[in-house]
Order: sequence, then structure tokens, then C-alpha cells
Amino acid sequence: MKSPTKMHMGAARRVLRYVQGTLSYSIEHMRDQSTTLIGLCDVDWVASEDDSRSTSGYAFSFGNGAFSWASVKQHTVALSTVEAEYVSASEATT
Repeated sequence: MKSPTKMHMGAARRVLRYVQGTLSYSIEHMRDQSTTLIGLCDVDWVASEDDSRSTSGYAFSFGNGAFSWASVKQHTVALSTVEAEYVSASEATT
């Protein structure tokens, strides 16, 4: 804020261009229709051979649109597929 550079202006322009291009995106909620919150998570056990950590992924949708999703490497090394799934579910719920 005190001394912006050309790089800051470029980043601000990209953000504004993104917002302008996604103004029509929305999740509709109709009063007379039943909408359900759905969350899914999965894990790829020991996906990385370098550090033996698993990759977790999750997606949440409400009605007909997904509003949150991610794919991240787990912080710990899981010793079994069950432990990897438990960590994945824990990360998705947080």
C-alpha cells in the first residue's frame, strides 16, 4: 500500500480480470427444492516414492455446484491405507 510497484499492479489486474470473468458463477438455492451438502474425500497411499507421503483430495458440493476442492500431500507418513484414509477424512473435515 505504501509503495506499490508494477508487479503489484499486474497482480491486481489479474485478480480484477478473474473477478470480472466469474461474476456469473453462483450456487443456486431454490426454496422449494431440497439441496444437499455432499463431501467426498480420497487418498493415494504412498504416492510419493521420495518421502513416502500420501496425497489426499477432497471436494464439497452444495446443490448443483462444487464450491471447495483441493489435492494436497499429507503432512505425515501413513503406515497403512486405513491410516491414510483417516488422515484424509480428517483434513477434509477441517
